[in-house]
Amino acid sequence: MKPITTLLFILVSIFSIAQDNETYAYYCVPCNSGCDAKQFEKPGTCDHCGMALEKMTVKEREMQMNEQMTIAFYLQNGVEVLDFAGPLEVFAYAGYNVFTVSKTSDPIISQGILKIIPDYSIENAPNADILAFFGGNSNVASSDEDVINWVKSQEDIQYHFSVCTGAFILAESQLLDGKTVTTFHSALDNLRNNYPKAKVLDDVRFVDNGKVITTAGISAGIDGALHLVAKLNSLAEAKWIAYHMEYDKWQPGEGLILSDDNPYTTNLDEELKVFEGTYEMDDNLKATIRVNGKNSSLIALVNGKKFPLFQNGKNEFMTVGREMITFKWNDSEVIGYNSEENKFYQKLE
Repeated sequence: MKPITTLLFILVSIFSIAQDNETYAYYCVPCNSGCDAKQFEKPGTCDHCGMALEKMTVKEREMQMNEQMTIAFYLQNGVEVLDFAGPLEVFAYAGYNVFTVSKTSDPIISQGILKIIPDYSIENAPNADILAFFGGNSNVASSDEDVINWVKSQEDIQYHFSVCTGAFILAESQLLDGKTVTTFHSALDNLRNNYPKAKVLDDVRFVDNGKVITTAGISAGIDGALHLVAKLNSLAEAKWIAYHMEYDKWQPGEGLILSDDNPYTTNLDEELKVFEGTYEMDDNLKATIRVNGKNSSLIALVNGKKFPLFQNGKNEFMTVGREMITFKWNDSEVIGYNSEENKFYQKLE
């Protein structure tokens, strides 16, 4: 009887694991915090980081955590706060795994105010998918042979990203040779004169060469980071992050894009008026959807409150709760929309 009992125990265990993997729960967007491992029973926001919760199975969550894009932020002593803090905010909301690197593991001071303890030195930093560099005393890094050799030695880097005078570190590493680039407004001539193999542009928010993205100074790093999220995730995701950060000055695509993977090539909001109308919702609520003429987007009016909808495709939109809805058609008119659970909500008028 013992072998049969053992077999039954194994089968029950396997069945339980399979059930657990298919059980739905709610999770916050990965934010490299303790709440990444926390499950929630209902939709809403995380009580730790405040991020909107997403519904997924245990297996889907494991895959999401394993597939995180990894970004190394190289920070030198004197680095500009907003140069790195702005993109850090964007990439954290996108669910990327960000870590900091400096020449040593000793604390550094940002703008003479903020003390930063790097996660790693150039001697022990792990591999990353993206290397990012920032302005503020960047000559400390660009003139350091050990740092430049470290940059050159990094393998399998998918993207190089710089903000402000962080471009000088890329230039010294010969990563800007033959590229069109930009940097901080007062450093443009310096970059142009010292690195003639790069084409340096004035008056541009960012330049995307495909695998190398350089931005202008300070706040422009936020624009460049949102652009990278639009490339890697989706334009809807980038718009949601800008909304969540209350960065309402962002104009998607306000840069020079020389790559083929341009997330703004399709005029998605060309015919948004076809989606206008009043729609069913749960709990006997109604949503009145209108075009927001201010920025050519959709807003949903629910109980007197406005909620933006972020377009991800011709008929697909992301809600502020990060749920995807898909509008459905009957011949030439919209008749309603489907939720992520494929539940249909009718257009009432």
